[in-house]
Amino acid sequence: MESQVDRSLLEKIADLIGKPVGAFNIRKDSGCDGRQSTEHIQITGKEDKPGIDIRIKAGTVGETCHIPVIITKPGIEEMVYNDFYIGENCDVEIVAGCGIHNCGAETSRHDGIHTFYVGRNSRVHYTEKHYGDGDGAGGRIMNPQTVVYLEEGASIRMDTTQIRGIDSTKRDTKIVCGKGAEAVITERLLTHGDQVAESDMEIVLDGEDAKGRVISRSVAQDRSSQVFYPRMVGNAQCFGHVQCDSIIMGNAKIRSIPAITANCTEAQLIHEAAIGKIAGDQLLKLETLGLTEEEAEDCILKGFLA
Repeated sequence: MESQVDRSLLEKIADLIGKPVGAFNIRKDSGCDGRQSTEHIQITGKEDKPGIDIRIKAGTVGETCHIPVIITKPGIEEMVYNDFYIGENCDVEIVAGCGIHNCGAETSRHDGIHTFYVGRNSRVHYTEKHYGDGDGAGGRIMNPQTVVYLEEGASIRMDTTQIRGIDSTKRDTKIVCGKGAEAVITERLLTHGDQVAESDMEIVLDGEDAKGRVISRSVAQDRSSQVFYPRMVGNAQCFGHVQCDSIIMGNAKIRSIPAITANCTEAQLIHEAAIGKIAGDQLLKLETLGLTEEEAEDCILKGFLA
């Protein structure tokens, strides 16, 4: 039976209120809490290890698949493998995300490996949100790994967000783009307290006229620390752009190490990185409108991470 904790987590990580429409798989405390396939999207459990296979038929357009994970008990540590097989000429949305509610002393941890095989001329919008809460001393740990293979003319738009409450995370992302394929990653990350976060990305532009773009925005508060390592590799005539912007507050630490590698004379690659504090004139302007300093900071941070 769905509890208030379940409902709150699902709303925060997947914008779900009630039963999802279309295909879905809800994982709770290392088990399946609900699953539904549709005519065009089939979800089946793996037999050799934890996880699911999602198969989307060629030509599927306008459908959404929800695959959220929630952990509500302390002491659960799991590794899950989810594979996506997306046929040609699709245009679909996949909504993932993980929420941990830990009120105990033991660590709760979710590690997930998502592998996408995207067929020719298909478009995928992938959304992933991470969130943690609960008043326990136990850790809330998430280590997502995402691997994407884009065939000719395919594209993926990835929106990844760590809302708050995750004590430790290591994000690994790799995308390989075929001819005319395009990958766009927008990453938003907030850390506070003593939290640590590491993001390791590699976009390989293998095919002619492939395109890649990484937009990373982060805020580090209190004593938290962050490390970013986005890499763009051009192996053909292609275009790639990496942009990392971070706001640092309190006694936090941030390292940003973008890298671009051209293995072809026709590869055009650009990287930018900036780390700084909130500008004083921005705070002053909002405070003159009646906001307190704390309210002004919160307003600026919400706009920056929007």
